[in-house]
Amino acid sequence: MHRDPRFDDIRPYYDEEVPAAMQRIAASPYFPQLSAYVFPEMPVEQAREMVAGIRTVDEFQTRVMWYVNLQVIQRSISELTWSGAEGLSPEKRYLFVSNHRDIMLDASLLQNILHIEGHETSEISFGANLMSSQLLVDIGCSNKMFRVERGGTVREMYNSSVHLSEYIRYAIGQKNQSVWIAQRNGRTKNGDDRTDQGVIKMFGMSSREDPVEALDSLHIAPVSVSYEWEPCDVAKALELYCSRAGAYVKKPGEDLTSILTGLLSPKGRVHFTFCPPLRREELSALSGCPSVEFNRKVAELVDRRIWSGYKLTPNNFIAYDLCKWEQRYLGVRYTEEDRSRFLDHLDTLGKCGVEEPDALRDIFLQIYARPVDNCLEGSSQE
Repeated sequence: MHRDPRFDDIRPYYDEEVPAAMQRIAASPYFPQLSAYVFPEMPVEQAREMVAGIRTVDEFQTRVMWYVNLQVIQRSISELTWSGAEGLSPEKRYLFVSNHRDIMLDASLLQNILHIEGHETSEISFGANLMSSQLLVDIGCSNKMFRVERGGTVREMYNSSVHLSEYIRYAIGQKNQSVWIAQRNGRTKNGDDRTDQGVIKMFGMSSREDPVEALDSLHIAPVSVSYEWEPCDVAKALELYCSRAGAYVKKPGEDLTSILTGLLSPKGRVHFTFCPPLRREELSALSGCPSVEFNRKVAELVDRRIWSGYKLTPNNFIAYDLCKWEQRYLGVRYTEEDRSRFLDHLDTLGKCGVEEPDALRDIFLQIYARPVDNCLEGSSQE
């Protein structure tokens, strides 16, 4: 594998770094809890010995992370489906640009799907703020995760963006690895999946070629993820509710809580759509635009792909109707039983004890309703 020391500060582990990481994971005081979740039928000492004996990234993914995802699926997902994989070539490497609803699962479940479909797993961008302990660093870097720095001065943020762009191009073009990245910085909390045009700008920072060539050579393939029950939906609604009074400040350990909630909470049906990769002729049609306009229009191309890839569930249409004070989709997209189930979940907001419960309710409903709005908007633009 091609190696470039310029990226040692953000890259995943090489195979020779994995054995030491496995020793640290196996020796962690949290290992018995992790083992009980991932390998519930295996004695903890047997699991510890197995993990300590892992020698490569591929071994870690196939002997540990594969089973992490299986446990998530078995315990919290009623049905995991996907479509569009036939549009990808196993010989080609892609930049998967995905809507982002769960800190860990969007990218993690994708890896199992890629494996089943005969593709190599991808490298995964992971916020540096989430690498909060040596244990998380060892698990993440052994699982093809690379650091994305956030924050800092304007100059530091610019330099980080250039460095990230260079690494993504290096991973795809020289390491021969696909890459997963979210369409925006952080999870979508309000249900409105829109690509940050700054992300598109970042992709092109590492190339001196014309903008069309710079993006076309990355083989951008949007991925659309749909959850029947939004991970951390109540927590997201509360965060948005509290943010109305000013910038929301996360509590210590809140990111880890979100990861665990996303893993453990019921998610119902989950669907991944591998959307058609962006075509060179689509990008070429935008080549005469000023750079800001070019990035915006490419972001809109990605958005329309993701919106058309949604697999909407009764919950989305129930929330849409509740927001509009109508029953447009009753009997068409959902039943009275579906509606009753959703309202029971909506009633859990009463436990939050906020001063303006109606405002919290509206925020919560929008999380589920906005994908319907986006589908309608996307259809009107075609």
